[in-house]
Amino acid sequence: MNVLFEEDGHFRAGSVLTDNVASLQVELPSGKRSKVKAANVLLRFTSPDASALIGEAETLAADLDVAFLWEVCGDDEFPFEALAAEYHGAPANALQATAILLCLHAAPVYFHRKGRGRFRKAPPDILRAALAGLEKKRLQQAQVDGWAAELQAGRTPPEIAACSAQILYKPDRNRLETKAVEAAAAASGLSVVALMAQAGAFASSHDYHLGRFLFEYFPRGTDFPTHEVPPAGDLPLAGVRAFSIDDATTTEIDDAFSVQPKEGGGWRIGIHIAAPSLGIKPDTALGEIARNRLSTVYFPGRKITMLPDEAVAAYTLLAGRDSPALSLYLDVETDLRVTAKETRIERVNVVANLRHHEIEPLFNEQTIADETLAEFEWRDELMLLWRLAEVLEAGRGKPSASAGQMDFNFYVDWEQTTEDGEGRVDIQRRARGSPLDKLVAELMIVANNTWGAQLRDAGIPALYRAQGGGKVRMTTVAAPHEGLGVDCYAWSTSPLRRYVDLVNQWQMIALLRGEPPVFAPKSEALHMALRDFELAYAAYAEFQRAMERYWCLRWLRQQAAQGLAKPMAATVLRESLLRLEEIPLVLRCPGMPPHDPRSRVEMEIDSINLLENEARAHWVADLAPLSGAVVADELDDTETAGLIAEADGDPADPQATEPVADDAATVAGEGNPAQ
Repeated sequence: MNVLFEEDGHFRAGSVLTDNVASLQVELPSGKRSKVKAANVLLRFTSPDASALIGEAETLAADLDVAFLWEVCGDDEFPFEALAAEYHGAPANALQATAILLCLHAAPVYFHRKGRGRFRKAPPDILRAALAGLEKKRLQQAQVDGWAAELQAGRTPPEIAACSAQILYKPDRNRLETKAVEAAAAASGLSVVALMAQAGAFASSHDYHLGRFLFEYFPRGTDFPTHEVPPAGDLPLAGVRAFSIDDATTTEIDDAFSVQPKEGGGWRIGIHIAAPSLGIKPDTALGEIARNRLSTVYFPGRKITMLPDEAVAAYTLLAGRDSPALSLYLDVETDLRVTAKETRIERVNVVANLRHHEIEPLFNEQTIADETLAEFEWRDELMLLWRLAEVLEAGRGKPSASAGQMDFNFYVDWEQTTEDGEGRVDIQRRARGSPLDKLVAELMIVANNTWGAQLRDAGIPALYRAQGGGKVRMTTVAAPHEGLGVDCYAWSTSPLRRYVDLVNQWQMIALLRGEPPVFAPKSEALHMALRDFELAYAAYAEFQRAMERYWCLRWLRQQAAQGLAKPMAATVLRESLLRLEEIPLVLRCPGMPPHDPRSRVEMEIDSINLLENEARAHWVADLAPLSGAVVADELDDTETAGLIAEADGDPADPQATEPVADDAATVAGEGNPAQ
């Protein structure tokens, strides 16, 4: 005797060994023995063999017309044996009955199960809806299959191109387009990103990385609507000739300086900061734009400004015109003591925009030390400001933490094209702590400290930068900045590119004019601005680091394409983590023998993946340590933390590293100045 029974949702057939009425001992064709409850037995039969029943019944079931079965059966609940007998016109044998059972079980749209071996036909309206659903799914699957085939052939269907950013950066797996991309990726053995790149869904690896950032932080795009920029109003003209000092690519010129001899000796030093706050108010359209963007975003070759170009053009300290400015004047005696300070709201005549690459060959540590300064315009002013900076630095008791370290400037020529897409990168090393760096940084520290203290003493809230215990943070309370050696530090010198500075300038203007502050004490809007700024600033900094890493990899590929690839010197940070000396790139070097941190090795690049922003390297040999107490491109602790996190694929602690900082950061060790 054989039985057909249901177990774990499957139909099985076996030979009965013992029948205990309530249960049976059954041996399956595989030889496995099972105890089967009698209630689970659907059919008892003698032929065919238990091993043949299911297979032969499946063959018969494939020929049955389920729609016809639905038509001929009644509306009442029925056992499968009854329908089998009605279909065949006589009591059905085991094979025929089992075929009907399998057919009914496989068609839940037509027949609803009502118990073991019992069914009921689906009502007509429910059946129509279910069939329509099945047809819709069939058509959708056909669409998915078609799109997947296109992608595997290296083409991006228009429907997928229209939502490619969402598929790449925030996939919705309920969408057919996403299903098609993932199916094609699985079939081709590629990652989704690699598949989309192969299919031309984005122009280049650069666009892929930039697109991720824009998708999250600028979902509506980076373009500005056209705005009329309010004027600053009538302001007195300062009787000074001011000049700025910036990188060649700087367009948001926030600061300038002036030097005037005083009668009886000494000088009046002017620190002039662009004053967009005089025309742009918090509740205006431009104020809202600044509030939403919070900072200019810097990355190699491009930037996304906080303010529209017309607003920047109206208030940047461009040479050849009188610009609105918030000026801090220092009365400096012949022994370089600062004896008085005064803040004014005025127009300043900017007569020159000095650029680092033009001035540094003439004005640097070597030419100063050798007393070989050539004759050039602004030589005497720069020399005085540098001497004053030396005194100010000594007064803070904090020597330049960055001296002897290297900055790396990225210049991208978008007119050139390489095998990796548009743009050819040039990475240039520049020593930190140069005389130009120092004089700018020290004067910025004086301004930020002075204005922060004035707001604090007047009881007007402001946004301060504080540092204690190695952690840098934003706060509405005036607190010491240990890294700078000052009692308070309110970012106020970059109002064209940082919302915090714009806020503090609004507050300072109100104080000088005797007006109520824009942000009152305990202002919720001020606290929200602080919180939002910190989050955005950290995200922008992380993006800048990632794109600098990307362009380092592009530089390596350029070198290889020109046949210039060679073993490169690197410094060990920890374990197998290396930092290249020629460019600011941190890489893992698996298999490298153990080395002490700060030891030097030679390594070679094995492979580069621009989409993953990663490279593989291998150790070649050990190198002798560099002579001298300070390695020229040695990292400080905060930079090391950020680069290690980057190499490990982890977001860096925004409070531990600040790669997008203002000019004072060259002294404070808070990161690289980005212009």
